[in-house]
Parts: sequence; structure tokens; C-alpha cells
Amino acid sequence: MKVPLLDLKPQYQSLKKEIDEAVQRVIDSQYFIMGPDIAKLEEDICQYLGCKKAVGVSSGTDALLLALMALDIQPGDEIIVPTYSFFATAGVVARLNAVPVFIDCDPVTFNIDPKKIVEKITPKTKVIIPVHLYGQSAEMDEILAIAKKHNIKVVEDGAQAIGVQYKDGKFVGTIGDIGCFSFFPSKNLGCFGDGGIVTTNDEVLGEKLRIMRVHGMEPKYYHKMIGGNFRLDALQAAVLRVKLPHLDSWSAKRRENASIYTKYFIEAGLANEEGRLVFDSKNKVLLPKAIYKDTGHKNHHIYNQYIIRVDKRNPLLDFLRKKEIGCEIYYPVPFHRQECFEYLNCKDEDFPISNGASTDSIALPIYPELTDEQIKFVVDTIAEFMKASK
Repeated sequence: MKVPLLDLKPQYQSLKKEIDEAVQRVIDSQYFIMGPDIAKLEEDICQYLGCKKAVGVSSGTDALLLALMALDIQPGDEIIVPTYSFFATAGVVARLNAVPVFIDCDPVTFNIDPKKIVEKITPKTKVIIPVHLYGQSAEMDEILAIAKKHNIKVVEDGAQAIGVQYKDGKFVGTIGDIGCFSFFPSKNLGCFGDGGIVTTNDEVLGEKLRIMRVHGMEPKYYHKMIGGNFRLDALQAAVLRVKLPHLDSWSAKRRENASIYTKYFIEAGLANEEGRLVFDSKNKVLLPKAIYKDTGHKNHHIYNQYIIRVDKRNPLLDFLRKKEIGCEIYYPVPFHRQECFEYLNCKDEDFPISNGASTDSIALPIYPELTDEQIKFVVDTIAEFMKASK
């Protein structure tokens, strides 16, 4: 049985008529740059997230870059980021000649560990970038308390987490000073290429973000500041407007699939209720946990990725691929081990949790259209591998 890591075709087929009509509408209008679809998508996102301002941009990476530019980050400024994340989180800091300061992650959620942030703060620290990794909120209460005490801005990297709510019911991306989202096709809300959006509840900052998106131009050909070409395509906005009403149901289906995985892992004798393998301690499986489950605020993991941890990760990866089961490693090299950041002279021993996650974590298929039969096949295949490798 083939089980792809992600199959976007069923989602498109379910919305084909609406999406095709939306795309054709833009083509007929020949209004490809900015325009009504961008404005309406921004309004829709504000209404969905409950924020005051949303600015559509060219990618999740550019969302982060624009956010830091709008906060006037200068060369030499220090920006605190998790060392375990997609490269853009640290890459945008270095592009501005600022200094990324790496923090280890939490062993359960993979998110930045707030307890390790304080020791890295200096007078040069200007921003903390918590990443809501894999679709689960970082510990924002602790992070905001630290930021407030030290007069530091908070830019939320919600690239994988649109629709996630925190303990008090607030959507991530509306809790800090600026929120950044990606609409890359593999995200829970994905467009047909690159795209992203920046959110804020600060209307002055929101206006600055809007102007900087188009080279700092307001009005046309008059530049109040230096920005960039960070515009979201109208075609992508049209696609996203069709998809947005379905986001919550897709995320709910991913949560349901995660529960099915847990059920089958337990039934196969691979895991106990705590999510640990019971019959072979050398090949422990750690299942994802939703840390804010059952709070009444929909603070559920939205599972942009479904990550397990297993000692024999690379052999298991090869075994799954031979069985035509899609799987991936997110992320095999933490930032502090990346060649491009050697100049920071980080100590590898300062990041034991991230090092471990990069060595033993593996992503399994979790997309909404995944069937019960496919999930059982994935778990049965892992069970086959575990028993053979005892």
C-alpha cells in the first residue's frame, strides 16, 4: 500500500470548481498585483484570528524579514530564536546582519524552552522569536513575561500554526507584537505556491508593515522608508479565500488522525498510554502530545506535522520508504550545527534536547484525507520493523 507523506490532490478535487472559478476571475480581471482579492483576504484573516491588521506577503520567510525590518532591527542587534526550526527563523536575522542567539527546545513539544531564554538576554537583545513548531503553541505566557520585563519585542513564527489557540483562547500570531504565517502548499492553509501574511494588533505598526511591503512607497513613487518587494500575488489570495473557511475542519481531521495513530500504536503493543514503547526500551517511541488538550479553548495541536521519536531513526526511515510510506526528517541539523553559523562559535553541548530531536525524530503522514487503513498500515509497518530489530 502506498502512503504518501502528503497528497494535496484530494483537497484540490474537493474544491476544484470554487478554486478554478476564483483563479479564472483574477485572470479575467488581469489584476495580478495587489487588488481586491488581497484586501479581502486580509479582512478575512483579521476576522478569523481576531487581530486588527493583516498584511499579505510573498512568503513566510518574507513575513519574518518584514517583521524585523519594521521593528528597525540593526546590525549587531541580538535576536533570540530556537535552534531547532526551519532555517528561515534564523536566516532572516543573519540577512539583516543581526545576531541570532540560539536556545534549546522543550523535550515534549520541540518548542523553544522559555527557561533558557533569560540567561541569553543582554543589553543588545531586541526581539524574541518563538516558533509554534509543528502546529502547537509555544509557552507564550512565560515568553511575554520575560519580554515585558526586559523591554523586548516578540515576533511569533506561526508558519506551521495558523488556527492554533493558546490557553486563554487567543490565536497564535495575535499574542506578541507581530505574527508571521506561511501559506506554503504543505501548510494546513496552503496556496498554490509561496505566500504568507503578517499580523498585528498595533495599528501604527500595521500601517508601517503595509507600506514597507511595497518598497516603503506611499503614495506611488514616494518613499517614506526602505522596504522591499514583499507582495502576495492576487492569484494566491484568491485560492486562499476559497480554502480559509475549511481550515478548521482540516485541522480537526489532522487531530483525529493523530488520535487514530495513538490508538493503533497502543493496540500494536508499541506504546502505553504515556506514549512510550512498552516491549523494547531500546527502541522507545514517543508520540506527540497536545499540551493544552481539553481546556475548552480549542488549544489543540493542529498537527502540521506528526512527529515521533525513535532510537533507530535512520534504519526505520529506510524501512518505511521501501514499503512506500512517505516520511521525512524535520530537522536533521539544528542551527548551531549549520556551517553558515560557525562564526557564532556555539557550544554543541549547550543544546542536548535539540541535538537529540535532530537524531531521533521522524515525521509520518498526517494530512486530512489520510484513511484509517493507511494509518494502520503505517503503524503495522513500524511494528514489523521494531520486532525485527530487537
